[in-house]
Amino acid sequence: MKLSNITRITLGVASLSLIATFFVPLWQIMLWAPQYPEGLEMKIWHNSLSGSIDIINGLNHYIGMKHISVDMFPEFGYIGFLIGFLMVIGLIAAALGSGRVLFFFTLLSYGYGFAALYDFWAWGYDYGHNLDPNAAIKVPDMSYQPPLIGYKNLLNFTSYSGPDTGAWIIIIVCLLATVLWWWEFFKNRKKVTSGVTMASLLALFASIQFTACAPQPEPIRYGEDNCYFCKMTLTDKRYGAELVTQKGKVYKFDDLNCLGNFIKLGEVMPENTAFILAVDFKTGQLTDVQQAYFLNNEALKSPMRADIACFTEQEHRNGLKTELGGGQEMNWQEVKQGF
Repeated sequence: MKLSNITRITLGVASLSLIATFFVPLWQIMLWAPQYPEGLEMKIWHNSLSGSIDIINGLNHYIGMKHISVDMFPEFGYIGFLIGFLMVIGLIAAALGSGRVLFFFTLLSYGYGFAALYDFWAWGYDYGHNLDPNAAIKVPDMSYQPPLIGYKNLLNFTSYSGPDTGAWIIIIVCLLATVLWWWEFFKNRKKVTSGVTMASLLALFASIQFTACAPQPEPIRYGEDNCYFCKMTLTDKRYGAELVTQKGKVYKFDDLNCLGNFIKLGEVMPENTAFILAVDFKTGQLTDVQQAYFLNNEALKSPMRADIACFTEQEHRNGLKTELGGGQEMNWQEVKQGF
């Protein structure tokens, strides 16, 4: 498959743009806590680290985590060569106008991405689980693995991990190469159904990307996750709640009491909220609070004594009410007004 001139030029420019990844950070990890409202950051470059490394190391020392340094990342010795090799393959595809080389370039860029994510996950697992047994602070069954991508609550810290400028450049080049290859494939083979045009392909691709990036709830990991409001570890599987922002940040709570008080603080405005969910008392599944049925009874003894159970099905609430000998039936607005 011979590439068109417009594809070759576009691919050549995109490949050369990878040079920028040597001068900008590839990945970022952020930490926020009440004592660090401005946040602490760690930037990962192709061969070095930058940011609040010393402060992070000082904090992590108390819970037994390893000292973060360049030496603990052997990948820094070859990341630059890998990026350079990818750039050369892209330039060869552009120079020769070869569809096969473009296809290899696209596969290679995806391979880089999956390998990098696995490598980062493996490092995070070791970093968060292999703790010093003589650490000053030890929380039974607690691990501190940073999130692979997105937000995670660790004790009184909220952590975020995600692509920085360099990674976004690689991602954009990879996606652009994908679109170029499919465009050339359909244009040259002329096997596209009449209803499928480049515009519709791009629209489909954009919708897939939007869906992948849309905010989503997160399963509660009992015994590991901590309540964002009271900092207690979530342990009772009959209770729990989540608030998910439009940007995908997830706040977890051990009780509706904590969720309600967090909402009252106004840290997340209603227009920035994507989901508010509570754990179904009977099934343990997260359910939308707007559609849920609630029962208040002191006998429930929830973790922070809201003493309110949530149900997806009204008959389940009625069954518990009969079992307890009474209770106040509530909807979400009534629950929220009580805090």
